[in-house]
Amino acid sequence: MSTSTINRPLPLAFVIAASALLAACGGSDSGGMTAAPTPPAGSGQTCTTDIYGTRTCTPTTGTGFGGAGGGNYVANALVSDTAATNALHHDANLVNAWGLVFNPQGFSWIANAGTGTSTLYDGNGVAQSLVVTLPTGTDASGIVFNGTTDFSITEAGVSGAAPFIFATLQGQIAAWAPNVDGTHAFTIVDNSTSGAVYTGLAIDTGTGGDMIYAADFVKGTVDVFSGAFAPVTTAGGFVDSTLPTGYAPFGIQQIGDKIYVTYAQPDPVTHEKTGAGLGLVDVFDKQGNLLSHLIPAGGALNAPWGLAMAPANFGKFSSMLLVGNFGDGKINVYDPTTGAFVATVSNNDGSAIVVPGLWALQFGNDLNSQPSNTLFYTAGPGAEAHGLYGRIDMN
Repeated sequence: MSTSTINRPLPLAFVIAASALLAACGGSDSGGMTAAPTPPAGSGQTCTTDIYGTRTCTPTTGTGFGGAGGGNYVANALVSDTAATNALHHDANLVNAWGLVFNPQGFSWIANAGTGTSTLYDGNGVAQSLVVTLPTGTDASGIVFNGTTDFSITEAGVSGAAPFIFATLQGQIAAWAPNVDGTHAFTIVDNSTSGAVYTGLAIDTGTGGDMIYAADFVKGTVDVFSGAFAPVTTAGGFVDSTLPTGYAPFGIQQIGDKIYVTYAQPDPVTHEKTGAGLGLVDVFDKQGNLLSHLIPAGGALNAPWGLAMAPANFGKFSSMLLVGNFGDGKINVYDPTTGAFVATVSNNDGSAIVVPGLWALQFGNDLNSQPSNTLFYTAGPGAEAHGLYGRIDMN
């Protein structure tokens, strides 16, 4: 995050707790649109860089998003909140686009921290008519899809299972059930008075009971809730006894039968410290037992949040773990077994793909122009004052 003014508010509990945590134990957005370096011959792309530094390459022929070969990748901005960017579409709701999940039978759902909404898009960036509004005064961060009959909510005497569940920076868990209210989510868990700040959310609906996992960036915990939204005490507690001083859970994602947690350093002014090497990734089982210190601090991570496992048909980075940096907007590639750094996802000219304010990474579902080997992303560029939804295809 840049040191310029931040759009999302700092809860008082965040300032106090982050200051204490640090005691116990950091760009400019100006400029106009400029032409990017000329793509290699035969790439079939025209590239520009917008005012937030997001480089977008559009095919000069055809209607696809990929290029004409070269072995690297191409990023395309699909939706932004402002015409000041070179996105294909614009949606005023898309401010600080944070969490991202795909309805397995439908569209992408994005949690917009800047507007307290959730918006839906197809793989071309076309907005859908449904807009879900979160409880007043909440900033959505993580979002998960629930395909079970658990996680039921009741409002005005009407009950129903919530297919979409949200975490908020105010320490709340909100849920949306279409038969309860077609356009509003409701607060189901409220830990705001305890000072919780939930920056990420994961879900497990496998054997052993359905659970959601919320990363509390201020208190440094992973809070777990049952399919009835009741608190759960896990065997391992998601504790890493060797965690470097000053780090706290930032992002969280279920991948396979494991829970991956990214760590960053809270900051009372900029929310999270940014800088080279400031971040790490741990892997736990579903009961919170530490399995591995997969990626240690001090490498290419920089306030990492987004996580995705690449499918077997994602080009040269097939079956690799992708980790997105909020700090510098880069997507780094790691061996999922050893945690060894492999490379940074790059454009066809060899330059790193950079998405300022990068948040979520998710592969598509093979519906609605959302290929399962296309990497979709969200971001809050301009110090989180704006929003971006895009895709990265093989070139």
